[in-house]
Parts: sequence; structure tokens; C-alpha cells
Amino acid sequence: MEGSDPGRGLVVPPDLEATIVLVRHGESTFIGEGRFQGQAETPLSSLGRRQAQRAAARLAHPGTSPALPIPVRPPLEIVHSPLGRATETASAIATAMAADDAFGHAILLRPVDGLLEIGQGEWEGLHRTEIEARWSDVLATWRRRPLEAWAPGGESLAEVQARVRPSLEELVGRLASAAGAAGGMPADTSAAGRSPVAGYQTEEMDQPWSVVVGHDGVFKVLLLTLFDLPLERFWMWTFDLCGFTVIDLRAGRAILRAVNLTEHLAPLLDAAAQEASEERARSGAL
Repeated sequence: MEGSDPGRGLVVPPDLEATIVLVRHGESTFIGEGRFQGQAETPLSSLGRRQAQRAAARLAHPGTSPALPIPVRPPLEIVHSPLGRATETASAIATAMAADDAFGHAILLRPVDGLLEIGQGEWEGLHRTEIEARWSDVLATWRRRPLEAWAPGGESLAEVQARVRPSLEELVGRLASAAGAAGGMPADTSAAGRSPVAGYQTEEMDQPWSVVVGHDGVFKVLLLTLFDLPLERFWMWTFDLCGFTVIDLRAGRAILRAVNLTEHLAPLLDAAAQEASEERARSGAL
């Protein structure tokens, strides 16, 4: 079929009940400067480190009201892109989870090359205004029809999916192995028998889960692959810096539980708004 994606139809074991939590990294210096970054190594900015710390504290205490829709047990692992901005965010989460008032022990950190951000070729490191001026047609096509154009020297979405898919399969496989090692779920709470409709779950979630720390672009492709959607819909998802997206795996399919949760970042937004207000007041007094 025209425009179809190769290798679709990711297999989720029908008896697996598990959860995946996607966490985008914090603000990087390139993001703060308005530059395209792709696979360029850009560290977290000072704001990005604060975002990562708040995300880490929230995930380390998921039962704090309002509780996150994730299991009560420690995660199996924290999988992350090997790029520095994702590694630093993942490390902050691991440190918070290991604290005595959280899960109290180390959580495995596992870098995965397949989760690298989409390579942006010649655009990496350039300010967005320069890209808009030099490649306006290519950029406009990329933003409207992403299968037809992409950054010169960068990756196509098909190429990205080709490396994301095996990484996702490995992630699901490791969750399935963990569920099997734990003896599975009791018969009356099996994956096949539980309702996918929110509001009918009375017991605490105790299935295996993993955290995945990565990037906006690669997360878009990951969700399209997981939900068996065409790559043309690349722009249907959005992932805020250090936001959470929660996916349940149940009865052989993926269920989107929460998208782009950012309430834990509210104090940073309030502080930024206060600083902006004070700056406007100072400017008006001059």
C-alpha cells in the first residue's frame, strides 16, 4: 500500500501485563538557544537540570496524591538514549529512586542506541531561523508531509523506525521475562480478563514496568510503531520536556493511559512567570 510502513505489527504477548513510562529529557542548551540538535551532544541547561530533578522526585514517589497511573513496585529498569541530555535525566531518576525514602535500591540504567534522537544532518547546531531561511521548502514539507522530506544528510522516518522497532521489541521482551519470573498475575486479575476501561480497577497495579528516557522525535516513532499507526501521522504526538506518557500492555495490545503529564513541573513554570513579571516591572520603572 502507498505510504505504508515496513515491519508493522509489533507483537505484544497476549498474557503480558506491564507498563511503559516515557520521559522526555530536560531542556538542553541547544533548545534554550533555539537550535536544532538531533544527535548532537548538548548538555542539560540549568533549567533542564531542575526539570529532571522534579521529574525524578515525582517518579520516585508515584503513589503521592494525585497518584500516577503506574505500578507500586520499583521499575525493572530505566532505559535511555545514550545522548548526554537523556543520560543525565535518566541518572537523576535513578538517583531519586534509590533514596531510602523511595524504592531504596539501585535501578538498572540501560543505554540503548536505537533510542537516539532522529539524526538532523546539516541542520544540527543551526539556529531555527537559519534553517527556515536556507531550507524553507524542505522544512515546510517535513512539517506537513514527513515521509517526503527530511534534513539534508539526516535520517528518514523509515530509517528511524528500523532501529526503534528492535529496541521496542527488546524492551517488551524484557518486561515479559520479568513477568514470567515473578510467576505472572493471579487468575482473577489476568491481563486478558481485566477491563481496559478506566474506573473499574480496584486493586493496586503491581505488574512489571520500565522507564524510557528519550527524545520527542524518537518517541513519536516509538508510539506509532507500538500502536501500529502509519508514519505519516508523525506529528500527531507531542512530548513536553520532562513530561510523562504512560502506556499499559494488556491482552496483546497497547493502551494509552496518560499523555504528556507535566503537573510536576508547575512550580518551575510559576517561578518563571514570577521572574518575567518582575522583569517587566523593572523595565517599566526605567
